[in-house]
Amino acid sequence: MRIVVAMSGGVDSSVAAALLTDAGHEVVGLSMQLYDQREGDAQFGSCCTIDDLIDARRAAAALGIPHYVVNYERAFNTHVVRNFVDEYVAGRTPIPCVHCNADLKFSHLLDRAGALGTEALATGHYAQIDREPTTGRYRLRRAIDRNKDQSYFLFSLSQAQLARAAFPVGALGKTQVRSYARRRGLDVADKPDSQELCFISSGNHATFVENNAATPPRAGNIQDSAGRILGQHEGVHRFTVGQRKGLGVASGRRMYVTAVDATTRTVTVGTRNDLERTELTASSVNWIAGEPPSTPRRITAQIRHRHPEAPATVSALANGRAIVHFDKAQLAVTPGQAVVFYDGDVILGGGWIN
Repeated sequence: MRIVVAMSGGVDSSVAAALLTDAGHEVVGLSMQLYDQREGDAQFGSCCTIDDLIDARRAAAALGIPHYVVNYERAFNTHVVRNFVDEYVAGRTPIPCVHCNADLKFSHLLDRAGALGTEALATGHYAQIDREPTTGRYRLRRAIDRNKDQSYFLFSLSQAQLARAAFPVGALGKTQVRSYARRRGLDVADKPDSQELCFISSGNHATFVENNAATPPRAGNIQDSAGRILGQHEGVHRFTVGQRKGLGVASGRRMYVTAVDATTRTVTVGTRNDLERTELTASSVNWIAGEPPSTPRRITAQIRHRHPEAPATVSALANGRAIVHFDKAQLAVTPGQAVVFYDGDVILGGGWIN
């Protein structure tokens, strides 16, 4: 099979390419250029840099496969950066990785893979795909290594995208991946994993939003749950539900952000107990495993990437929405994040928390 591998310059995508090459597939490496590298743009982070593109090219050379760099600066800015800024301005907490996967890798890059006459697109994600024995539908599953599992970030993929996707490292643990890279003589075998957003070098998302927002964020009030004004802030983009540090208000007890209202420019703070929620609604729900359930369905739900999944019941609503009732209250249910529905290790669907 002729397969394109999205090569980021990291060990995971390099090993994905190596595994497919060693399995006898005809592999083509593609790397995405996401911003203009000629000026050494300092606003972008430590991954997706020119060094990463060089690492990807070296890995491809070591494997004896062709490698190309494709320019997706405009699409990346439209689908990922612009959404990131707009969501924070709207008082929501975005997940740029989900948009990068669905709107770039498995959209634009998948189209490019087809133009190259390849049958599939592989990435270095820790996830697995198989087919439901009865219906033949594709199923997205958690990775073998639960500590590295990235299926949460892939909930928005469609059946058509899953049909042409491959995640070769999903059946391996991270230690196995690095060992495989060493055996294949790949220089990235011990390269550290990226721990930051690829387009923010300083780690300060607030400054990035201020520099890229269509209109400057405006100041507003910080209030308690009773509506008493406790202080002022410099913009709702500086706050997210569950945040404890940097609130800028004095209190005799530990306070957390419990709500962010961009319309009134109000940030509400309260106690840890005020963060507890037993239900949420989600929009733009993608039922990746099949049709929306006609009756309430028992699931486990995950409201953040590193948040433990929790027993719950999900019901489909009209207009692509869903409501989730948790067996036990969950902390810091955050608008803009994703809620993903699991049946065991299979993703049933997911959507964006309102």
